[in-house]
Amino acid sequence: MLNRLLHVKYGWAIVIIALLGINILFSLFHFRLDLTAEKRYTLSEPTKQLLRKLDDKIDITVFLDGEMPAGFKKLAGSTEDMVSAFKGIAENNLSYRFSRPGEGLDDTAKLVLYDSLRRMGINPTNVKAQAKEGEGSEERLVYPGAIVKYKDRALGVDFLQGQSSLDGINSLNNAEALLEYKLADAIRKITQDTVPLIGYLVGNGEPVDYNVYDLIENTLRQNYAFRILPIDSVATIPPVFQSLFIVKPVKRFSEQQKLKLDQYIMHGGKVVWMIDNLYASLDSLQRSEGQFIAFDMGLNLEDQLFKYGVRINKDLVQDLQSDRIPSVIGNMGNKPQIEVLPWPYFPLLRNISNHPIAKNLDYVVAQFPNSIDTVKAPGIKKTILLSTSPEARSLQTPARVEWASIRTEEDLKSFNKKNIPVAVLLEGKFQSLFTNRISTNMADTLARIYGQPFKAANDQDNKMVVIADGDIALNAMTKQEGPLPMGMNSYTKQQYANREFLLNTIEYLVDNSGILETRGKDYTLRLLDNKKVEEDKSFWQMVNLAGPILLIILLIAAYQVYRKKKYSRA
Repeated sequence: MLNRLLHVKYGWAIVIIALLGINILFSLFHFRLDLTAEKRYTLSEPTKQLLRKLDDKIDITVFLDGEMPAGFKKLAGSTEDMVSAFKGIAENNLSYRFSRPGEGLDDTAKLVLYDSLRRMGINPTNVKAQAKEGEGSEERLVYPGAIVKYKDRALGVDFLQGQSSLDGINSLNNAEALLEYKLADAIRKITQDTVPLIGYLVGNGEPVDYNVYDLIENTLRQNYAFRILPIDSVATIPPVFQSLFIVKPVKRFSEQQKLKLDQYIMHGGKVVWMIDNLYASLDSLQRSEGQFIAFDMGLNLEDQLFKYGVRINKDLVQDLQSDRIPSVIGNMGNKPQIEVLPWPYFPLLRNISNHPIAKNLDYVVAQFPNSIDTVKAPGIKKTILLSTSPEARSLQTPARVEWASIRTEEDLKSFNKKNIPVAVLLEGKFQSLFTNRISTNMADTLARIYGQPFKAANDQDNKMVVIADGDIALNAMTKQEGPLPMGMNSYTKQQYANREFLLNTIEYLVDNSGILETRGKDYTLRLLDNKKVEEDKSFWQMVNLAGPILLIILLIAAYQVYRKKKYSRA
């Protein structure tokens, strides 16, 4: 048909016009087919809605350009695919470009730029990359992140934040899986004009010193409106607080305080409970003669949390997969020999439920955590967010804390409990602890005095998170550096994902956009079997070398046979 059309008068012009028309038609419609099993190239509906609602231009600068190792090149390619898909939805309201930080700048300007990127939360990774074509490799800094700009605002995005620096290709794979979430979340944050108000409850001995500096200043204040709320200073907890943090209280809660918390929850308030049932600290161990007994804090919260669906046990969780601290391993002369060794009282917690709050995160480090049991609570869904490794155990009250808690092979064999829960998400319509504990007259009095009617249950589904360790939110201090980021080991400088876990937790509780659900994406690593590669290496090399040559010979032979038959008939 095409051959006939080309022989018609002006046929070639018709073909060109048709091709131009098809090209223009397809340029008006943006679509692509996602044939991957995990749908890695398909944007979620919340992301699409966010991009469609943009009222001004978003500009994204990605700092993944130039020569890089293969893993970072793959991350750069995936990032380009993602921002291209974003542009396909946002159209003229989004633009992007790739850049290598500092290229073309003098040394002074580079230092200023690098410092600005660090202040925006984009941290460098030192890698080896080819300097020029045909030359050797050089060390250079790669900034795996982006800056998102909207009007007069700018927000940094670190693609590797929350990933282990020791996990190599898996960390880069997780970073690819989180690209949509991190970029969409940055756009959501930078375009919103109002932010939720988060409260930090005090009045029962909760820390307000430099040990919560990173939680308050770098985590909550930077992302939300924030206030410290003394529980005894208010008749009822104001509903303007969309969520409350209760971090490591050490004093007993009165019934009046519990009623305030209960009614705040019944009226839709969200709470992050970070509770230590037993008192245990590294400072106490250092002051003692190498051991002490962890004692009950007596917080009087057992019945309230039980009513909502969980029980924090009075035990200490130990795990063979743990963070490291300096330990004395012997003496040489009169000097102790110190080595940094894993300490089972500081377990490294992980997520096994694939919930978006903790999925694709690095480990979260805890200190002297308790275990959690879920209990019967009608209509409440329980999801384990953090748990131990398969090699853990719990020490029941009275729990002895000592430097050398593992001495024999029998001690090692006792680490046989799998996935002990330490953090649980509760969702549903909670029932009030005080429903049958106060009279009708008392309920009416409360409503008249406080201007807030007593509620026996939630009208709509509510959420809360219960964590059996208050130290997850605390940060270490050093004389040289001051407050460190939460989750950072002050001895090894290993950074864990405590901050990212708490940010995801609060976002899940207060944000209704659904953006966090995009953290649930899976990117399956389809790696080669190294053993098979080594065994079959020669065979596949021969196939790659000889295969194309044989294919060309076969095509030539087939063509000759075709020509011979064609012209012999002629």
